[in-house]
Amino acid sequence: MLSFRNNTETWLKGFLYYLSEMIRTFLLFSVLQSSVTMAQLNSEPIIGITTGPLSFLKYGLGEDRLGGAKMTYLDSNIIIRVVDSVKNDYKIELSKNHFAYLPKENFKKDSSVKFHSYYLTNSWRVYGDDKYDYVTISLDERLPYRSIQQIDPARIVIDIFGVTSNTNWITQLSTVKEIKNTWYEQIEDDVFRVYIELKHNQHWGYYIFYDNKKLIIRVKRQPLIPVLSKLKVAVDAGHGGENIGASGVSGNIAEKNYTLKIAKELEKSLKKEKAQVFMTREKDTTLSMIERTEMLRQWDPDFLISIHLNSGNNDTTSGVSTYYRYIGFRPLTQFILKRMKELGLKEYGNVGSFNFSLSGPTEYPNCLVEVAFLSNRQDEKRILSPVFQKAVAAKIVAGIKDWLRSLKK
Repeated sequence: MLSFRNNTETWLKGFLYYLSEMIRTFLLFSVLQSSVTMAQLNSEPIIGITTGPLSFLKYGLGEDRLGGAKMTYLDSNIIIRVVDSVKNDYKIELSKNHFAYLPKENFKKDSSVKFHSYYLTNSWRVYGDDKYDYVTISLDERLPYRSIQQIDPARIVIDIFGVTSNTNWITQLSTVKEIKNTWYEQIEDDVFRVYIELKHNQHWGYYIFYDNKKLIIRVKRQPLIPVLSKLKVAVDAGHGGENIGASGVSGNIAEKNYTLKIAKELEKSLKKEKAQVFMTREKDTTLSMIERTEMLRQWDPDFLISIHLNSGNNDTTSGVSTYYRYIGFRPLTQFILKRMKELGLKEYGNVGSFNFSLSGPTEYPNCLVEVAFLSNRQDEKRILSPVFQKAVAAKIVAGIKDWLRSLKK
């Protein structure tokens, strides 16, 4: 009996010790959890504004060789709420349910900016001048936005974050030429969606900016006579200067030199069609993507062709490809690719949602042409040939003309 009693006492002491340790651990965990929650609640977002040329938002932190997937370009002095910091980006709160990432170089803390719990829209005006159509939306503050293109029917869709409709009038004047209809939906309590329906199937571009606290969407019209002799065409020779691009597999030739040769041949072919041509570079010049984009924005082309030469990890990959970012600009790239295949090049593909910087602006249709692969010996041999360079220019022009003819149907 004594042995049983001693064993029972020992077991009971052990059980009580175990129970007390469990209770202590639970209480400590609860305190820690409470501390984290309080720290989160006490951490206030940093308020500031967008700054610098061509500031942009990214969807997430994923990367490829051209950078993270861009959501949209933004105007300057747009109010921003920073909620976290990750390497070179700030995580920003667009609305209750939407977040994005902004490069730190495009943010400036501003203690004079006061963020309010909600903002309202005001009245709209839709009108045209001698060149563009406009949609103007008055807001309480310069708020972030994003845009997408839709097809069938052709629409521009803009989400304005952090704002709620105030039951405003939409006044549309008869001076508009390209805009067919405009309306909105309050898709979330703090996300205001703007629809702009176009009269033509082809998107010709648009530009979003602020005038004080008025958001303006400037819509480009389809040319009255869509022929090359009536249009302004921008030609970009990829790379240049310190940026040599890819190198040849046998002769170690520099991409920058041969993109310029092909671009100059394209310039000649376009001028034969009486088009106005703007070259982002005409010699071996170092130009950043921001510099090129600002030059193009100032010149305001009807469309852009950017010339590049591809490269792969093995020498068996070959062929021609064309690239676009926005679905409304795809047709131009399809027509050019079809003509380029007539050169006997293998088809590498028509690539959409491409994250190339010069594919990012929404102001004009654009097409990146990767003519052939410098890493493939047969393709490289063609690239070296002046006859081939002229033929490439001719096929690109033929593709452009096919595209313009399709608009008349």
